[in-house]
Amino acid sequence: VGCDRSKNLVDICGEKHFEAFVCDALSVPIRSGSCDACISIAVIHHFSTAERRLATIRELARLLRPGGRALVYVWAMEQEYKNQKSKYLKEKNGSKNKEKEMNTGTAQRPLDDQGPDNSSQDSAWSDQLLKDLKDEGCGAKPVGDSRLPVHTNRTSFHSQDLLVPWHLKGGTKKKEESVNTVLVPGGSKESQELSPVFHRYYHVFCEGELEAVCSSLDCVRVEKSYYDQGNWCVILEKL
Repeated sequence: VGCDRSKNLVDICGEKHFEAFVCDALSVPIRSGSCDACISIAVIHHFSTAERRLATIRELARLLRPGGRALVYVWAMEQEYKNQKSKYLKEKNGSKNKEKEMNTGTAQRPLDDQGPDNSSQDSAWSDQLLKDLKDEGCGAKPVGDSRLPVHTNRTSFHSQDLLVPWHLKGGTKKKEESVNTVLVPGGSKESQELSPVFHRYYHVFCEGELEAVCSSLDCVRVEKSYYDQGNWCVILEKL
């Protein structure tokens, strides 16, 4: 049984005869303790506060039966690990012009600080963990003025909280023109119609961060943690 925030993606699952429904990862309408296993791939890094990221892991744990397991993948700050570049960096396009197009500067978007009303100790601990990890270095730059940097695709990360360009491939494209044409203020009407660019929020995780957040919950234990092609991963067991 699968769930997703996007109705369009859930509809595709239905067309392929898979069981799926629309819901939010912070509130999954499934009975507590009823799942043998849960998988969360590339979801938690889209939540903008430490409280919400922790709450999502807590919700995964709620669904599991005692002895059940969860697999969690999040995007890693470290895209080069043990002298090996991730697949994300290796697939970098060689065109310098495209890189310049993708790097649209700093987006005027506020960082969402509105988390659930949860003043529990583990939430406070998770906030402190995030502060400690940034203080220790991990190469991250703190967000100073509530504006988020826009990431240049296929390059290393320089901030843990950022926006990643998403190029919609739905515009009318002339022959030999790139679908990655960026929608920029003041650009020509023609270029704007080619391929608009949206920005998705990400919090990329430093080494040890995901494992530490999971360990703050007393209802699970971290069975295994590892790095896989630019992602930090954990396997949790419900106690």
